[in-house]
Amino acid sequence: MSTKKVFLKGVNWALAAIITMLGFAGCNKIGVDEYGTPHADFTVKGAVVDKVTGKPIKGIRVGYSPHFRVVPMYGVIPTPYQPKAHVLTNDKGEFVLRDKFYTSEFYLMDNAPTLFVSVEDIDGALNGWYGSEYLQVDFSKAPLSGKPKGWYEGEYTVTKNIELTPVEVEK
Repeated sequence: MSTKKVFLKGVNWALAAIITMLGFAGCNKIGVDEYGTPHADFTVKGAVVDKVTGKPIKGIRVGYSPHFRVVPMYGVIPTPYQPKAHVLTNDKGEFVLRDKFYTSEFYLMDNAPTLFVSVEDIDGALNGWYGSEYLQVDFSKAPLSGKPKGWYEGEYTVTKNIELTPVEVEK
């Protein structure tokens, strides 16, 4: 064999070894693949009180709502409809409403991330009659707590005290 052929065979073997090592080195798992979208926990806490007397109201439902009002017609809920979290106020009228939202679920008002909260008297005359409220809660200045990890950004919390107006009911 000539020196030229020996040299070319040696170079081919060296290149094959380098390419093989590079190929296998690219297959090891450094890091984790993440699929999804950024999300965070959003909390609204506070108290619901009677606008006239200032007394706390028990049994009021406070819940997140989609940014459009869902009005079921003939018992049909429009799709896609995904119910969000809701809670009832305690004896002191206090509530803590927490749920996870993706960035695609925000409604931007003046470039501020806004979520909609409905406040409804669902117990009838038990604690008095109150009108419903539909609030826009701005999270742009909400403090961030919790430890971000991957797509999870943490928890944003807003404190919101709500006054409901009593409704006179004719008998």
